[in-house]
Amino acid sequence: MKNQKGITLMEVLIAVTLLSLLSVGMFLAMRIGLNSYLKADTKLMDNRRVAGAQRILEDELEGFVPVIAVCNAGGTPPQKITFFQGQPQVMRLVSSFSLQQGWRGQPQVLEIFVIAGENGRGVRLVVNENLYTGPLGAGKFCMGNRQFLDVESSPRSFVLADKLAYCRFSYLAAPTNANDPPVWKTAWTTPTWPIAVRVEMGPLEADSSRIQPITVTAPIHLHRNPEIQYGDF
Repeated sequence: MKNQKGITLMEVLIAVTLLSLLSVGMFLAMRIGLNSYLKADTKLMDNRRVAGAQRILEDELEGFVPVIAVCNAGGTPPQKITFFQGQPQVMRLVSSFSLQQGWRGQPQVLEIFVIAGENGRGVRLVVNENLYTGPLGAGKFCMGNRQFLDVESSPRSFVLADKLAYCRFSYLAAPTNANDPPVWKTAWTTPTWPIAVRVEMGPLEADSSRIQPITVTAPIHLHRNPEIQYGDF
């Protein structure tokens, strides 16, 4: 019996304890690594979302289409107006850029506006897309005398930017005197189109490790008034 080899119960307990400690250490290391990966991935996705939303906003504004809408105000003769609504936090226009089909899609009537953020914290910038079907279709959004219907958010509304401290629009007007500089206006009331649109945004909480929403300025490319007909030569 004295020549038999084996291990004692104490040695087994020590081996099991060491194996348990090693397993716990490996689990904690994996957990820390996974948490770091998830945090980095979340920041990366947030940065991509902010950059993508800003690019979409620029494309929507640069795809501006000059449209003359036929507005039917109840009981009054149809009225032709330049289709563009420009308010400090509401903007309506026709764009050749579509969220679903990009530059290859059909023109859309865009409603870009600001609503309250989640739980009343800050604001968010959203956009509604409605298929542009022509001057009569665009006229359904107006009430005559350059008055427009109210905008409404819905489950179909796309959030361009969220968790903003503020978001406001301004519009660049061409000077009446050629020697004067253009002027930025907080509301657009003239029967023409602006030469540029600016969207100012600020983050609700500053974070230097993430891409922050920035001011987007897009020129409006107009080559001619759509009511001017070209003659045949």
